[in-house]
Amino acid sequence: MLEPTNNSELPTIPGKRYFTIGEVSELCAVKPHVLRYWEQEFPQLKPVKRRGNRRYYQRPDVILIRQIRSLLYEDGFTIGGARQQLSGDEIKSDSSLSKQIIKQMREELEDVLALLKS
Repeated sequence: MLEPTNNSELPTIPGKRYFTIGEVSELCAVKPHVLRYWEQEFPQLKPVKRRGNRRYYQRPDVILIRQIRSLLYEDGFTIGGARQQLSGDEIKSDSSLSKQIIKQMREELEDVLALLKS
C-alpha cells in the first residue's frame, strides 16, 4: 500500500483531454486496481469507456481521484465516510474542486512565467 503523502507532492496534471488508467495511476500515486475499485465505490467517478472496455479519464476525474485519495489517505476517512463526504456536501465539494483547479492553473502559470523569464 502506498504511504500517505500530500497532494502538493503529486505531479501537475498535464493539459491533455484524456488520460489512461496508467497515467492517472502515476498522477495520483494510486495503483490501477485501486482506481478500478474506487469506480465501484464512488458513483461520481465514471471514466469514459471505449473499445475493449479501456478507461479514459478526463481532468475532472483526475481531480476527483486526488480528492478521494486525500480523504482516504490523509484525512483518515473510510470508504463509506469519503463517499458520504463527497455526495452529501455538494457545495463544499464544488468549492474544493474549484480551489484545486485554481491551484493547478496557478502552478502551471508560474511554470510558464519561469520559462519566459529564463
